[in-house]
Amino acid sequence: MNYEESIFYLEEEIGFASCPGLERITQLMEKLGNPEKQLKTVHIAGTNGKGSATAMLSSILQEGGYRTAAYTSPHLEKYNERFLINGKEISDEAFSRVITKTKNACKELVKEGKDAPTLFEVITGAAFLYFAEENVDIAIMEVGLGGRFDATNIIENPVLSIIMSISLDHAEFLGDTIEQIALEKSGIIKKSCPVVLYSQEELVYNIVKNRAEALQAPFYCQKEAAIKVSSQTLEGTIFDVNTPTFVYNNLFLPLLGIHQVQNCVTVLAACEILKEKGFPLTKNQICSGISNTFWAGRMEICRTSPLVMLDGAHNVDGIRRLAESVRNYFENRKITLVLGVLGDKEYEQMAELILPFANQVVLTEPHSQRKLDANKLANIVFRKELPFYIEPEIENAYQKALQITPETDIILCCGSLYMIGALRSYILSI
Repeated sequence: MNYEESIFYLEEEIGFASCPGLERITQLMEKLGNPEKQLKTVHIAGTNGKGSATAMLSSILQEGGYRTAAYTSPHLEKYNERFLINGKEISDEAFSRVITKTKNACKELVKEGKDAPTLFEVITGAAFLYFAEENVDIAIMEVGLGGRFDATNIIENPVLSIIMSISLDHAEFLGDTIEQIALEKSGIIKKSCPVVLYSQEELVYNIVKNRAEALQAPFYCQKEAAIKVSSQTLEGTIFDVNTPTFVYNNLFLPLLGIHQVQNCVTVLAACEILKEKGFPLTKNQICSGISNTFWAGRMEICRTSPLVMLDGAHNVDGIRRLAESVRNYFENRKITLVLGVLGDKEYEQMAELILPFANQVVLTEPHSQRKLDANKLANIVFRKELPFYIEPEIENAYQKALQITPETDIILCCGSLYMIGALRSYILSI
């Protein structure tokens, strides 16, 4: 298959249905020769912060001279974004090659009367295959959904597991309580394999810690970290962190958002474990890796005059963090909000959190079958007595925002990664 045929296979022949479970991915990996067993991996789960942690850790390991793979999801613009080696996306040709191999393995499974793998399982299998073929030193694998039954959980002996911030999301798959979701995320912990946990509420902490202890997995969480932020601007954050195991002064983090500091501290804790696991890293390499981190579509500034910020906050916890950061960065600035969400999210609560920061709103719709009709969002905005405009087409929504926003003000776009991906492509093309 060529690239276009590969995309058609994924989206049209397989489709976007999701079905948790490890039986299909286990059978698929066997057909592919179990390439995942050839890899040294870092496995990352969490509701929010997975992508940021992957980006930071990947940058650090590259600075350390390691050939570093990163597998993330979803993509913003192209599937190629999900397969990175030293920050470079897989080529269309290589993508087509590994998807073709994976498709052939799927066909064999179906001939044998076994269930066909889902789209995410095919992509995950292809990623493991690609990274093994490229003989990477280490692969950072981001969980797609949950943890326990996610396709990436085929990993048997990770060098390290990392669990980032946990909150309510995807309740239809993971459960509708924080306890259930924490149990699902902690499903990536493996016997005797170390795990680093993002510092969070006691309930989640205890669930993950107990799971680690049951599996005799060394457990680390920087609950006692002393953090001092000396500067936080749109250029980045400068901060000190002091823990019983590491100290950093004047660390520069370019990722925007006040929550990114705690994400970074979790990554720094992970680096201490990696040093012990055969991946020596100097303090200079770690600092340089952090300072060179980039993560598209997450509080990313795409334009000035007016300043245009894109953020993939797509659930309640993500929007809450964005709102806190907006308060910090844009106090006393007027904001035009471009908002488009999926209908299966807690969109009313998301709107309630972000609308107080908006002076006017442009409502749009993500490129997804799960999109929420912009008119439903309009009912919420109407109650807030804010000026609003409805532009279902994302490109028109952006042009409307430009039209109504003075150059000294802010355009903030958020609500769905599908919307952010399409919007980013459009902005960079004009």
